[in-house]
Amino acid sequence: MNVLFICSRNQWRSPTAEQLFRRYPGLCARSAGTSRHARNVVTAELLKWADVICVMEQKHKQRLVADWRRLIEHKPLHVLDIPDDYLFMSAELIDILNATVPAALGLSPSRSA
Repeated sequence: MNVLFICSRNQWRSPTAEQLFRRYPGLCARSAGTSRHARNVVTAELLKWADVICVMEQKHKQRLVADWRRLIEHKPLHVLDIPDDYLFMSAELIDILNATVPAALGLSPSRSA
C-alpha cells in the first residue's frame, strides 16, 4: 500500500510519519507539504502514486480538495488531527503517529519501528 503523508511545509510531521512507516510491513511511505514553500510540495504524480492519503489537519484536506479534487476523489483520505506542535522525530509525535496511523489504515497495532 502506498501511503502519502501530508502537512504544511513537509518539515516535521509528515517526514516523521514517512520515516516511521516506510519500514512498516506492506507499506511504502512518502511525504509532502501543501505550502509552495514545502521541502517536497504535493504534486499530481505523488497523488496518483498514493493508494491512501493521511493529512495532519483538516486544513490540509481542504487544500487538497480545493486543488486536486479529481485526483483524490476516489482515494481514502484520513485526517489524523495532529497539530503543528512537534519537531521532527520527537518522541511524543512518534507515539501519536504509532497510535493513530495503523488504526486509520486498518493495520495491526504493532509498532512500526
